[in-house]
Amino acid sequence: MSEKVPLIELKGVSKSFGDRKILNKIDLQVYHQDALVIIGPSGTGKSTILRLIAGLIEPDEGEIYIKGEKRKGLIEDNTDPLNMTMVFQQAALFDSLTVRENVGFSLYQHSNLSSKKIKKIVNESLEKVGLPTETADLFPSELSGGMRKRVSFARAVVFNPEKQEEHPEIVLYDEPTAGLDPIASTVVEDLVRKLQSSFTDSTAYVMVSHQESTIRRTGDRVVFLYDGKVQWQGGVGEIDDTENQLVKQFFSASTQGPIKVIN
Repeated sequence: MSEKVPLIELKGVSKSFGDRKILNKIDLQVYHQDALVIIGPSGTGKSTILRLIAGLIEPDEGEIYIKGEKRKGLIEDNTDPLNMTMVFQQAALFDSLTVRENVGFSLYQHSNLSSKKIKKIVNESLEKVGLPTETADLFPSELSGGMRKRVSFARAVVFNPEKQEEHPEIVLYDEPTAGLDPIASTVVEDLVRKLQSSFTDSTAYVMVSHQESTIRRTGDRVVFLYDGKVQWQGGVGEIDDTENQLVKQFFSASTQGPIKVIN
C-alpha cells in the first residue's frame, strides 16, 4: 500500500482558529478502497481534517496532495482530479424543497438532463438507501431523523450517469450516526458499507465518528487524533489489543488516563 500514490495525502498540515492550534503538523494518507475512520475526543480537529480534505478551508502550514498533485487554494478555486462528496453531521437539507428536489439538486442545477430523467435517477438513489420512492414528494420536516440522514446519503451519491467521470471516488462522512438511536445507527452503518460496494472497486471513504458501534462496523483502518496530532493508527481489529493508553481510555470511557477530561 505504501508504494501506491494516495488518493489524498496531508503532509505536515497545521490549522489554527484564533489562538487555538487544532492540528499540529499532521501527516495522513487515504488510499483507494480505504474505509478510514478518524476518532478521538471532541474538539481535537477531526471535522477540521474533513473540511481540509474537502477543500472547504486551507491549512496554515503544510501541503495537501490529491492523486499526487499539490492542491493550491480552496476547492472553489480548483478542479481537483478527484470526485469527492460529503455527508454532513446534520443532514443539511433545504427545508423549502421536496426530497426529490434536495436529492436531485446538483442535477437540476448543473446538468442538461430532463426532469423525467432526474426523477428516475432520484428514485433509484432513494431505493439504494432503503427509502420508498413516495418519499420523494415529502418535505424534510415530514421525515424522521433517520430518514433525513438517508436522504442526505442519497443526495451525496447522486451523479449524472451520462458522465461516468463524475462518479464519486471518495465519500466524506461527518458523524453520520450522531443523534440516532442504536437501531437507526445500525441501518446507517450498513448503508455506508453497502454504498461503498455499489460504487467502483476503488471508491474510498473517510469518516469521523465518536460512536463505538459505528467505528467497529464501518472502519477497516482507524486513526486516533488527540492534542493536534495522530497518536495511533491501525486496523479496527487492533483496537482491543493496543497498549496505547489514549486509545484504551477512549474505548473504556474512563475519566482516568492521559486524555484530559473537560468538566
